[in-house]
Amino acid sequence: MPDVQRAQVLAYRIAAHGLHRAGTDPAALAVLDLGVQDVGGRATASLAVAARTGSAALSLEDDERFTLAWTHRGAPHYHRASEFPGLLPALFPVDDADALARLGWRPAEAEAAGMPAREILLTAARSLRKAVGHAMTKGAASAAVTRLVPDALSRWCRGCQATHIHEQLMRLAAPLAGLALVPGASPATLVPVPGRPRIPAEADVPGATGTVQCYLRLHGPATAGEAAGFVGSTRAIVAGQLWPGDLAEVRVEGRTAHLPADRLAELEHPPEPDLVRLLPPGDPYLQARDRALLVPEKARQQELWRVLGNPGALLADGEIAGTWRAKASGRRLEITVDPFRPLPRSVRARVEAEAELVAAVRGQDKVAVRWPGS
Repeated sequence: MPDVQRAQVLAYRIAAHGLHRAGTDPAALAVLDLGVQDVGGRATASLAVAARTGSAALSLEDDERFTLAWTHRGAPHYHRASEFPGLLPALFPVDDADALARLGWRPAEAEAAGMPAREILLTAARSLRKAVGHAMTKGAASAAVTRLVPDALSRWCRGCQATHIHEQLMRLAAPLAGLALVPGASPATLVPVPGRPRIPAEADVPGATGTVQCYLRLHGPATAGEAAGFVGSTRAIVAGQLWPGDLAEVRVEGRTAHLPADRLAELEHPPEPDLVRLLPPGDPYLQARDRALLVPEKARQQELWRVLGNPGALLADGEIAGTWRAKASGRRLEITVDPFRPLPRSVRARVEAEAELVAAVRGQDKVAVRWPGS
């Protein structure tokens, strides 16, 4: 079993994520094989694309080649529109235990509903398909579908001060019902996708396995538990039913992990990560579940991955070297960088250049970078 160093793993992932900027077409980016998460209101998906293409002219939000929908873990992700119909069966749980894990429900909750967990998901999907025949805000769609589903599928919501369909159930059922999200809409707005595909009758196990394989390709070497964390299931289900074949086993930092065997040579000899990037909150690179490998210091992890309001990450020479936040004032953007360690002047100059790209993506004419003490 080969032993690989942490620096090799990070360099491999940086290359696998396309952060060396080898191409300019967002549809060709490897991260779109898994999907690019959208953190609403901050152009994060377009910033993730710009970090990989170096261009501010390419926007997932305005490109009809991409579909935004609640997919992995019920979070909004952009996917290639041509691949979206085929993704839906791969999102359907392989069994009732998988459905409970993805919903975050206890078995007693499914028993109270009087139906198996996968049937709960199908019931919600059928009701959503009936309720949402045109663009509807999330609130309106929730109210409409709540009137159709059995009472046991609804919950009292303290924030809304109302009873409505369980939030995660609605998020997981919406894509199965052929519903996407309108990019940039506030509040969140659901809309039927063109040619509205049928609700999957059963799980696409090879497709779901392909999702796990893609995770291992982008975020590997990784474990079954880490892949399960991304898709929203359990380690036992991923390892027992969705684990790909033809994987290479390696040892990283004293633990065993896997990646596709055809990527082993790239892992052993990755290109030097001599680059500086301002990664947005929710960037695909930050979606790896082994956060301690990305950022070993616990306190720094807490700065980067918060419950709400995550900052962006400064990637410099193979390491996450700090965080950044942006504040707009008219046509001017101010980016505040909080480095984890002192940075050479050359790195700071490259951060300033990347800040210009961030401002261009966000539509601001001027940008100022603020450093500690400035």
